[in-house]
Amino acid sequence: MGADAGASFLSLEDLRVRFSDTVTIGPVSLAIERGEILALLGPSGSGKTTLLRLLAGFERGDAGRVSIEGEDVTALAPARRRVGMVFQHYALFPHLDVGENVAFGLQGTRDEGRGTGEVVAEALALVDLAGYERRKVQELSGGQQQRVALARALAPAPRVLLLDEPLSNLDPSLRERTRRELRQLIKRVGITALFVTHEQEEAFDLGDRIAVLNAGQMEQVGTPEDLYERPATLFVGTFVGRANVLRGAAARALGASEGQVVLARPEQLRFGLAGLSGVVVERRYTGAAAFFLVTTDTGERLEVLAPPDGARVGDRVSIGAARLLRFAENGR
Repeated sequence: MGADAGASFLSLEDLRVRFSDTVTIGPVSLAIERGEILALLGPSGSGKTTLLRLLAGFERGDAGRVSIEGEDVTALAPARRRVGMVFQHYALFPHLDVGENVAFGLQGTRDEGRGTGEVVAEALALVDLAGYERRKVQELSGGQQQRVALARALAPAPRVLLLDEPLSNLDPSLRERTRRELRQLIKRVGITALFVTHEQEEAFDLGDRIAVLNAGQMEQVGTPEDLYERPATLFVGTFVGRANVLRGAAARALGASEGQVVLARPEQLRFGLAGLSGVVVERRYTGAAAFFLVTTDTGERLEVLAPPDGARVGDRVSIGAARLLRFAENGR
């Protein structure tokens, strides 16, 4: 990806940050197209937020280059990059009203002949908060506060929008609806956006593509379908979605070669096929299907997704695989 990154709207080329002799992020190369929404997905400590801060200019890397629209911005201060940022905790000022919070994002930007009030009104209308200028921040719901933070980031007309865990402060019941609204809004604006998350569902719902980070390294970049159906590494396969991982004799019983590690999604395992034998120890009904936990004769605990009447707790069953993903012992 690094070879053609320069032709993209936003590119990271061989970015590297060294914190110590043992903790390093990168080298990371990434190419992002105009209008694309990219999710940076990974566990805590994988380097997601650091990468976002490198793009914003809040941190400097030890090597590599950041380009926006062909312009090398690696050495530019944050204010000169024309990048909007929505922070995890929104960073709204409680002593300022909504309009003043949005106007704060305009400080230091070029005057293009429009008054601050006009720009603030347009930004609030963009996030469906028209007329909220004089509201107090404390009077708003969590979702509305997020949209104020988004309006503040969009008011200076940035080239790129960065979001750090944008939904983490919302109640779980609001997240699904807010994810849809946020994606629709970003697409309506047409801005190129990157957001950090550690939640797969959020990445799948919001991102056109997803970059999976692990211990400072880029494991894979692809669409949600790519990551789920064709994971490049065992880490991606287990981090994205449910997965049964088998080694040794159990893997060979399902058709793997000597030394291979296999990954099978619960829906890819079938009762009644030749392979492994075991006993159903748990059944979790989900409506159209059920998850069955099976303890095999070789000691594994497998999760199988099957019709609710596929088996009962205590049944002895055989399990085969409709499809397997095979990896070397090093997970690649």
